[in-house]
Amino acid sequence: MNLWKIVGGVFGGAVILAIGLLIGHFGISKTSTPSWAKDLSKDVDENFIREFMKEVDNKNIRENLRKLSQYPHLATTKGDEDLVKMILNQWKDSKIGLDEAKEERYDVYLSFPRADNPNNVEVVLPNGNKPFTSVLSEEHLTPDQADPTVVKPYAAYSPSGNAKGKLVYANQGKLSDFEALSKIVNLTGTIAIVRYGGAGRSTKAINAARFGVIGLIVYTDPKDINDGAADDSQTYPHSWYMPPSGVERGSYVEDFGDLLTPYYPAKNFTYRRDENDIPGRPPIPTQPIGFGDAQKLICQLTGPVADSTWQGSLSCTYNVGPGFRTGAYNGGDVQVNVYNYAEIRSSANVMGIIRGSVEPDRYIMYGNHRDSWVHGAIDPSSGTAVMLEITKVLGAKVKQGKWRPRRTIIFGSWGAEEFGLIGSTEFAEDYYSKLRDRTAAYINVDISVFANATLRAQGTPPIQNVIFTAAKQVETPVSPSLSVYDNWIRHFNRTSSLYNKTIPQLGALGAGSDYAPFLHYLGITCMDIAYTYDRSKSSARIYPAYHTAFDTFHYTDVHIDPGFTSHQTVARTAGNVLIRLADSLILPLGPLDYAETFDDYYKTAETQFSTQLSAKGIQLVPLKNAVVRYRKFSEALNKTISELKNAEETPLRVRMINDQLMLLERAFINHFAFPDKLYYSHVIQASRSSSVVTFPGIADAYANAISTGLKKDWDLVHHHITVAATAVDNAASTLETAASI
Repeated sequence: MNLWKIVGGVFGGAVILAIGLLIGHFGISKTSTPSWAKDLSKDVDENFIREFMKEVDNKNIRENLRKLSQYPHLATTKGDEDLVKMILNQWKDSKIGLDEAKEERYDVYLSFPRADNPNNVEVVLPNGNKPFTSVLSEEHLTPDQADPTVVKPYAAYSPSGNAKGKLVYANQGKLSDFEALSKIVNLTGTIAIVRYGGAGRSTKAINAARFGVIGLIVYTDPKDINDGAADDSQTYPHSWYMPPSGVERGSYVEDFGDLLTPYYPAKNFTYRRDENDIPGRPPIPTQPIGFGDAQKLICQLTGPVADSTWQGSLSCTYNVGPGFRTGAYNGGDVQVNVYNYAEIRSSANVMGIIRGSVEPDRYIMYGNHRDSWVHGAIDPSSGTAVMLEITKVLGAKVKQGKWRPRRTIIFGSWGAEEFGLIGSTEFAEDYYSKLRDRTAAYINVDISVFANATLRAQGTPPIQNVIFTAAKQVETPVSPSLSVYDNWIRHFNRTSSLYNKTIPQLGALGAGSDYAPFLHYLGITCMDIAYTYDRSKSSARIYPAYHTAFDTFHYTDVHIDPGFTSHQTVARTAGNVLIRLADSLILPLGPLDYAETFDDYYKTAETQFSTQLSAKGIQLVPLKNAVVRYRKFSEALNKTISELKNAEETPLRVRMINDQLMLLERAFINHFAFPDKLYYSHVIQASRSSSVVTFPGIADAYANAISTGLKKDWDLVHHHITVAATAVDNAASTLETAASI
């Protein structure tokens, strides 16, 4: 090649490069930020939140509930499958639908009563006569109860059988109740009648069997559900109170998820354990009845008078038995007749998705179960009615191109929850890795309205402030000048050492709804939001029509939330929280709020346990050090976030901080901490049998060691101190990373 051509080419290239550099130097502002960085750095739009809340319509929610509760929809029945289609149709609608909607099906183990041979309770006299048989269906007080698909009252997963023996009254069926009763009555071969409350459904039957009881009857006492009201004139349809024929159905299992496939999704190829190997089910025939029938049995009992704390509101003095005093039932036995059967059925979750625009691989989940025992207007359709209104408003914005969240939102209509949180648990198992690695928070709105007095929120500490923020922006139904926050603080409050003031009380999460697998198994930050009643005016254990055939649209429309303004308030509050979690530049989660919990837990442990622990050579110092370290780095992270002034230039820094906030709750997961508790892996939020409110593993191990005095049990206390200290220290390390980014 000609040398001059080479030189000319090099020179020409240099000139072009120089021109480009000059244009770049003088033509681009030094202070400008690329458009892509601005798009990545947009924060939540407060105007959009206000617009969303304005568009939430109480009349739409009312119509949703009317449709959802029109027919009974027990899991996997036609009524349930019809709702699957209804929800899918809305979420696929071209104008108000979501980006994607689909079914996720699982083959799950369910328990049903035989329609042609109803379960019942009878009094059988020595001559074979039967002067008493429990009612087979609730009284037809409104047309709803006459629906032929109303399932007869039963205890799901109770074994079949015909147990007969003398009747005894055992209060709430707690272990302590049977221990006390066994000291004055020989319980072998008896039938026990117990009240709901105090212990789990299945636990009552398991406790009874330990003392030789061969059959169990469960009822709802008016003292516990009706504030003592028991007469027909005082109960539904004249008020919200349960009528005498109301029977609370329920699932009698101790574990949640499909009972045959623990830790694995219940698909057609999944290994299933033998039915006989399922733990936590009633070992004896068990049947629920109404308090009208319970009165006929309890008020005829002979034997010693029950303790004053065991007395209820059935217009008689409760004796403990065994057997009946002189009268129509004299000499009679009680027979519990159960004809349940179990089978594997296909149950659907309905999943809806709005894809995120900036972080599509980060998820905010919102869920509510769909199935009910009967019509389920309150449980769960009040929650589904709210969810459908939220998705309608947000779906329309997406379809119109007016909005798309920063993060992906996943909506879940869970199947077979009433049988033990089955749909949500199977989903958590099916997508374990993806959900564990990508989900920032889960919002649960199951029963959205128990009553219309105030907000009730439960959750892990980091979600406290985002709920507070939303609650301050939502008006109460009673007054535009009264915020949900200010009303909430009047009903449930506590003094916060962290904030040095009185704040609303955030309740703790147990395992009562579909947040359980996401919290306890996956370690996802969770919350549950509802409106509830004034505890100063009612001591009801739960809303009175719970799990009965009276939980209907009429019951809701007339007695629970006339006008559906409380439903609307919950939709606005939960939707506000959802948008903030999905759209905020920095995830609105507050790790520092856990520091207050840890401080309180540690002080309690030190006060209650330190003397005995020191005597055994066991120290709480490692736990104290971890708690101090956690506070240090949670405060440092707060400072880092507050000083993040120009987020436009640091989108990757924002992402890294958000990931540590998302993963904080995972630091408390230890799948080996509680080997005897299926799914319970969250060291801080695990179930606790001890009455001492502190780290649950330590509290329960300490109570057991005090009881037995055995070295191996004191060693277990030491073990759980190590578990708790390590978890808190790991969480501190997570925050240290975020604070230093």
